[in-house]
Amino acid sequence: MNEGWYRLLSILVFVAGFWEGPAAILYRIVSDDRGTVMRAANYLDAPWNYVASGAVIVVTVLLLGVLDKGRQRALASG
Repeated sequence: MNEGWYRLLSILVFVAGFWEGPAAILYRIVSDDRGTVMRAANYLDAPWNYVASGAVIVVTVLLLGVLDKGRQRALASG
């Protein structure tokens, strides 16, 4: 996999993680959002939507770390 694919996957993971994580929390706090398809964590009731958004943030950071390590290995071997 070349660097372009790693960049594309990193951007997609970041956007999805940001939208379901911090953006979902912000929408809930500011507008009392009750969820849409794009912010599925907000379908959950009060403390659980924050827990789900926090879990999404953690998974996003871990996936970005894995993608970065893979990109570094690909660049070192190529």
